[in-house]
Amino acid sequence: MTTISALVSRGKEAPFTLETLELAEPGPDEVLVKISAAGLCHTDLAVLGGPMMMWPGVLGHEGAGVIDRVGTNVTEVKPGDHVATTVGWCGRCASCLQGRPTKCARMMPLNFTGTREDGSTILTASDGSPVGGRFLGQSCFATHALLSSTSVIPVPDDLDFTIVAALGCGLQTGSGAVLNTLRVSPGDSIVISGVGPVGLGAVMAARAAGATRIVAIDLLASRRELALEVGATHAVDGRGDNVLAQIQEAVGGPADFAFDSTGVPEVVLTDLAALKLDGHFAAGASGLGAASQSPVMLGKTIHNVVAGDSVPRLFLPRLIDLHRHGMFPVERLITTYPLADIDTAIEDTQVGKATKAILTTA
Repeated sequence: MTTISALVSRGKEAPFTLETLELAEPGPDEVLVKISAAGLCHTDLAVLGGPMMMWPGVLGHEGAGVIDRVGTNVTEVKPGDHVATTVGWCGRCASCLQGRPTKCARMMPLNFTGTREDGSTILTASDGSPVGGRFLGQSCFATHALLSSTSVIPVPDDLDFTIVAALGCGLQTGSGAVLNTLRVSPGDSIVISGVGPVGLGAVMAARAAGATRIVAIDLLASRRELALEVGATHAVDGRGDNVLAQIQEAVGGPADFAFDSTGVPEVVLTDLAALKLDGHFAAGASGLGAASQSPVMLGKTIHNVVAGDSVPRLFLPRLIDLHRHGMFPVERLITTYPLADIDTAIEDTQVGKATKAILTTA
């Protein structure tokens, strides 16, 4: 057993308390990672108290750190390697073998039960009771995490851990929607609704892809300003008059693509109305219900994006390369907080003071 500090969640009424836990030793195909940084994602708050975890449990799914120990069967990484952590996937089902790990047939048991695949727990409280772990394969709101060896991705040793953590779930969802799902090309136009971390990932990816009209829509002026700084060509206040007309004026006509991260049905309908007849729309959150019966959908292709439809082992290095070449300035989004200050990080995120909150263990 390894003694660790971790943020333990018991539900919405008592979301996070820093506690001392015991973490199991690595099994043959597992790795123990000393976590240096972990991103705060909306998903970590959305699942609190719900059925997608064993409670009490440890959340967190955008981790970065150093390999501490490895199991006897692990050969791809070794102690001392710098890694990003990612979701659990079996590597054996048809989806995994076809390069679609986010559609893994074992997604639920590997990521949302709080246990290993065999049902054993990896975290124990001071009184000996079990604590849920392996949230989205990771549970990295802690000083250490125990993962399957397939859930770590080697990263360059000179890359700041806060940058690595920031490139996790949210930014991969937005950037992957643009680069993997929609496949935006030079000269294309795209409308991006909601420019928190997910939407800003889409903005930066669209710029890197060569889109010439990138319209960012948000309610917060600070988010719109940041979107313009990292790649948007136009910004529209979501509360403004005739948002659709403002979008069409910015694009110069119907848009080629649209991406929504808000999940708000009215916003989705506006995005769809802004598209050309054979345009493509992608959603990183639910919100298609109200649009399903609308004539604005006619002729248009709808994509429901999961984790950017990416292969993390291939896509994360791609984002790192874009970052190194100044084309994915994720550092502009980051605000850091000690692990114990997660309540402040949540509050700052909710009021727009922080865009991408990163928790650090040092």
